[in-house]
Order: sequence, then C-alpha cells, then structure tokens
Amino acid sequence: MDERAAALLRPPMSSARATFLELFFDLVFVFALTRVSQRLINSLPATGWSLAAAVGRTVLLFLALWMVWTITVWVTSRYEPEQAVIQAVVIGTMFASLLMGVALPRALEERALPFAVAYVAVMFGRPIVIAAALHGHPRRLVPLRLAAWAGGTAPLWLGGALGPDEMRLPLWALALTVDYVALFTGWPLPRLGSSPTLGWRIAGEHLAERYQQIFLIALGESILVIGVTYSGEKFSAEAAGAFVVAFVTTALLWRIYFHRAGRLLGEALRLARVPGRLGTSATITHLVIVLGVLTTAVGYEVVIAEPFHRSDAALLLFVVGGPLLFLVGRARFEYEIFGRVSLPRVLGGGALLLLVPLLAHGPAVRALWLVAAVLAGVALADAWRSRGRPPEMSASPIGRRGPESSGPEA
Repeated sequence: MDERAAALLRPPMSSARATFLELFFDLVFVFALTRVSQRLINSLPATGWSLAAAVGRTVLLFLALWMVWTITVWVTSRYEPEQAVIQAVVIGTMFASLLMGVALPRALEERALPFAVAYVAVMFGRPIVIAAALHGHPRRLVPLRLAAWAGGTAPLWLGGALGPDEMRLPLWALALTVDYVALFTGWPLPRLGSSPTLGWRIAGEHLAERYQQIFLIALGESILVIGVTYSGEKFSAEAAGAFVVAFVTTALLWRIYFHRAGRLLGEALRLARVPGRLGTSATITHLVIVLGVLTTAVGYEVVIAEPFHRSDAALLLFVVGGPLLFLVGRARFEYEIFGRVSLPRVLGGGALLLLVPLLAHGPAVRALWLVAAVLAGVALADAWRSRGRPPEMSASPIGRRGPESSGPEA
C-alpha cells in the first residue's frame, strides 16, 4: 500500500482541534449565511403561498451550502487536514463556497450558472482529487462513490441553470434531493455497495468542535445583522430597545445551546461504539439549529428598522418561528446526548406557539420582547435544574450498538 496514501488518513494521535485553515474556511460561511438571511428578508413583502414559495426557494439554496460545508467537515475529520492535498481541497472548496455565496441572492435568477457550476465543481472535483491521492488504498472507493453520484446529478444542476427559468427550481430540487438521499444512504453503487457515513472512521471530537463552530458562525451572522441594521438607522429609544433585545435573544440562544448537552458532543462521539451514526444524526440536528438562528436574525433586522411594524403572519414566521425551530433542534440535540428531552424545552416551544395568536397584529417589538422572555425562562429553568448537581456524563442512545466499521474501506 502506498505510504503517501496512508498518510492522508487521520492518525489516532492527530489533534482534535480545528486547524487555522478550517477556521479561515469558515469565514466564507459567515458571508454566505448573510446572503441567506438577506434573501429571506427580501421575501417578507410576500404573503401566503407566495411567502412560503419564497422561503422554500431560499431554504433550497441554503441546503446546497449546507451540503458543501457538511462534507468538507467530514473530509477534515476523516483525513489529516495538515496534508497538502487536503489543504488544497479545503481552499478549492472555500473559493467555490465564496462564489456560491456571491451568486446566492440571485441564484435562481440571472446568477444561476455560477452557483450551479461552483456547486458541481466542488461536489465532483473534491472526491476526484482525494481518490487520486488515495491510489492503491482501499478507502479510495469512498470518494469515487461520491464523485459518481455527483456526476449523476451534475446534468440536473447545469440543465436547470442553462434551461428555461420555469424548469430551474424543479430540476435543482430534484438534484438536491438525490444528493441528500445519496448522503444518508452511503452513495450506493452496483457491485460496490454503499459506504454510509455512520460507519466511517472519523475524529469524533474534531467533528463535534466543527458543529459547535458552525453554530457560533450562525450566531456571528446574527450579531452582524444586528450591528449593521442598527448602525444604519436613526438612533431612537424604540430602535435602541429592539437592538438590546435582539442581542439578548442571541445571547440566550448561545446559553441554551451550550448548557450541558452542547459541551458534551465530543465526549458522546468519543464514547460511541459507532461514532459515525451519532455524527450523522448531529448533521441533521445542527442543520435545524442553524436554520433556526438564521431565521431569527431576519426578524431582528425588520424589528430594529421598524419597531412598530405590524406583526403580521410573515413577520411572526421569523420572529417566533426561528426560535421555535431552534428549540426543536436543541431538544433533538439533548436526546442525542442524554437520551431524553427536558421539560423546559417542551414548555418553551409550547409557549412560543401559544404566543402567535396573541402577537398577531401587534407591534413587532413587543413580539421580540416576549420571545426573549420565553427563551430566558428556558435558560433559567435549565440553570435551576442543574444547580448543585454534578456535571452529567453523556448517555447517548445513538451509536451504542453495531460494528465499529462497515468494512475495510470505511
């Protein structure tokens, strides 16, 4: 077996900390997530089905970005990120992600081609480069599977970009669905079978740190929205109040996420017999959490700019829906770590739902304050429950059973 190929794999003693290049890579996603938020904000004038369609189109583009980020994270948790080949892959992915972010605000309109080309280039080119570097190694079949599936959906992405405008959305939705089905089924191929991520050998603590970092990136995007919006407005008591409560809400999201469960993902992955299974589940969980944070940030911008904007259904979708989505993701996260869902998260989600009819047609700033009050209640309940108790250990029910790998190429 080629020693250079074997050197690409993460050794057991490799540092679990994210490298400086990975943190540099994340800066692109700070920018890309602001483009997602901006597109969501632009959908606010719409109502009813038009609003749902506009939000759905933005979510589709966000899911494409999430796919690129997720596989990059798994690559750097599986291969040694200090190797020149892996660094080249990360830098190339970084440029493609930047191009996707630049194109995203009009990606379903006149900037469809650069968005599609960047996505296809990274999804197909990245595994080809890794497979070439792994020549002679059994694990080369995994990136070859990824490349085969990416090559299969490439015509849908490029056809949607180059074809009639009315065909773009259905073609891209189909392509993205296939990409996610492939991700969660292990990119199966005839004779070669599949290689699900739940069986991959990964650096679990590194993967956990990367998920924590993407959550912090989403919070950073929220802070950017709060600061940019308020700095562009005429200072007033009403805007200042909205500015303060938006910041407090962001701090509460941070507190609720990291309280106990948020600190133990690395330990849970380290103790899991099949860490890839828990890592795959955490991918879905953090997708929901990050989308909840981004949605919440949209509400910040509107309320800071217009504190007494009427709280119609469209605005409540962001002001209330974002924190609700976050709590749903956080409840799932708690189950992944401890095998339970605590009452404060359930009560907090229920309170947010009950607030919707009460907040309809009232001033937007009142809705923001009440949502912050609910999140503060969840955070205080968490603190009360844990007061005087020793730190809990991970008791994840996910990944306890099963083989440690799915075969020699896992």
